[in-house]
Amino acid sequence: MSVLRLTVAVEKLAFSAPFRIAGRVFEHQDAVLVTLDDGTHRGRGEACGVFYLEDGVPQMLAAIEAQRATIERGIDREALRRLLPPGGARNALDCALWELEAQRKGRPVWALAGLKNPRELTTTFTLGADTPETMAAGARRYVGARALKLKLTGEAGLDAQRVAAVRAVRPDVWLGVDANQAYAAAELPRLIAMLEQQRVELLEQPLARGREADLEGFASPIPIAADESALALNDIAGLVGRFDIVNIKLDKCGGLTEGLAMAHEARRAGLGVMVGNMMGSSLAMAPAFVLGQLCDVVDLDGPTFLAHDRTPAVRYARGKIWCDDAVWGGAAARAA
Repeated sequence: MSVLRLTVAVEKLAFSAPFRIAGRVFEHQDAVLVTLDDGTHRGRGEACGVFYLEDGVPQMLAAIEAQRATIERGIDREALRRLLPPGGARNALDCALWELEAQRKGRPVWALAGLKNPRELTTTFTLGADTPETMAAGARRYVGARALKLKLTGEAGLDAQRVAAVRAVRPDVWLGVDANQAYAAAELPRLIAMLEQQRVELLEQPLARGREADLEGFASPIPIAADESALALNDIAGLVGRFDIVNIKLDKCGGLTEGLAMAHEARRAGLGVMVGNMMGSSLAMAPAFVLGQLCDVVDLDGPTFLAHDRTPAVRYARGKIWCDDAVWGGAAARAA
């Protein structure tokens, strides 16, 4: 391991329009951008943290600066996993180490991860919680989308209208919903009956983190995905018998290294695998795109909410996402 130069910057990623989920409205997303340079090669990583864990920019910056000396002396990904806990700071550094290794070895990250040539991935496009009419209009605008995900707020009657309005204008798409912990266990039977009627194919995180046991033995005709209940690798065992799918986000788990480990462990445990995002630019989606090659469900639409993305950027076409090696993780990645 060689000596490294660590550069850290904070960027404000402006949204093109406000985005609402249960209990929160976003108008922008602050991101931490990390660069690791050995004098010849460099690697980059972007992280937005995890807002519901109070893992924001100040916390990420403090975590990185506290370990600056150790990092700059030279570190690999496994040492980083021991040095920092899961979260945005480790994610940014881990992704930078992956790209740095790709540069040094002249091989793209997907090859270093033992994957085959990457393929385009069908991604969901997310509709923030709003009036049923506004969400239906948004669904119409996603002309090429093959999969849509709707944010719910726990307002049962209004949520039912939202889902019905979107399904009415888009009878053709795969449809999932994300409740962001907004429901109680007693409300699930009625919620799921409504979703089944509208041909919804995924229910994400209906209950609060910490209430996982309420799903023990609960039989749902619609697969239930763990998001807030599945932060990192050590959460996987507690999902079995309660959830059907684990939603892996690199900001939650602390990077692509742990994300890949989670995907393999979830498979061993008989769970489906999903990749999601905590918003971010194409630089954040690129490593998640690598993980997405192992996933059943892909939710990597973060840059579509931004007023401006990076160049080069991931490409969205015909309801799919494609990430060229030039965006991140290639043998000769371009400047951000």
